[in-house]
Amino acid sequence: MNPIRVLVVDDSIVVRKIVTDVLSQDPAIEVVGTAVNGKIAVGKVEQLKPDLVTMDIEMPEMNGIQAVRAIRATRSRIPIIMFSTLTERGASATLDALAAGANEYVTKPANVGSVAQSMESVREQLIPKIKALLGRPITTGPARATAALPPARPAPPRTAPVEKPAILVIGSSTGGPEALAKVLPALPASLPVPVLLVQHMPPVFTRQFAQRLDRLCALRVVEAVDGTPLMPGTVHLAPGDHHLTIRSGARGNATRLTQGPPENFCRPAVDPLFRSAVEIHRGAVLAVVLTGMGSDGKLGAAGVREAGGSVVVQDQATSVVWGMPGAIASAGLADEILPLDRIAEAITRRLTGPTAGPVPSRTSALLTGGVR
Repeated sequence: MNPIRVLVVDDSIVVRKIVTDVLSQDPAIEVVGTAVNGKIAVGKVEQLKPDLVTMDIEMPEMNGIQAVRAIRATRSRIPIIMFSTLTERGASATLDALAAGANEYVTKPANVGSVAQSMESVREQLIPKIKALLGRPITTGPARATAALPPARPAPPRTAPVEKPAILVIGSSTGGPEALAKVLPALPASLPVPVLLVQHMPPVFTRQFAQRLDRLCALRVVEAVDGTPLMPGTVHLAPGDHHLTIRSGARGNATRLTQGPPENFCRPAVDPLFRSAVEIHRGAVLAVVLTGMGSDGKLGAAGVREAGGSVVVQDQATSVVWGMPGAIASAGLADEILPLDRIAEAITRRLTGPTAGPVPSRTSALLTGGVR
């Protein structure tokens, strides 16, 4: 199998060297070129025809967001991974880049004491994502279950009627921000159940992402806060570095945030959310898993099915990475395997009955024109 040909784009000579050295140490990857700004990168994409681009955000002459838009304007579908800082500004710019067509992001090493530590941080974050986006085998890390999945198989027939869901739980990862920006705005404000959502994201990013989704949706979207009562019409997004679960009390169900050990190399992780939904609601759970690498959500989906709940996953053709939904589909745990543009209809149908048509939503331009 030919190595993955990567173009590294960054205006910092130090960062370019770190990324180039890390990638060059992997026999499955070849760095075919570098660029110091977006304008040069656009030309080198055309000239070198790389398989993937790593893209800095803040650069002179043409920044990373402008470069992504320029590359996508040529109808190129080349995977692009953004290099972001873990700051409010970095999070906002990264979400802009994802809305412009970037596929994934990694955060630059912060407060790292040595070049060796910086290289290890880049290696752990970047290489699995490069391989997952190109469908290559991954042997370590959160994406190791993504590649070479067996074919999807239908879920076994139900032996009892499915309960009407009392809660909707959603999990997503790579490609999830854009997928969620299409699914959630298509859900009605009258949705009769609370919604809890895990998107693999670090702190700061989740707060900004919740604000952007809230501007897009008829539903209210918030970054989850511990102890908030669960009410219909509100989406609670797990904050970075915290698992989101549900707890019951005398006054009803509420959110619960913990910093328990990572699961599937992730915190927040999807499995703890799905598990807690089953503990509280038994079979009255609708679980949805969208695009993402790895297999987070598979064990939780098995629990949902075993309790009598329903599981809907995104199909391979419309997923950026068919890891999480693919693991569930391949295990025969999915009631429906659907393209992204049919997920919202399936959710609405299962929660409220058939819908008469698409739900009006605020323009998606808000996603790209939000916080700057």
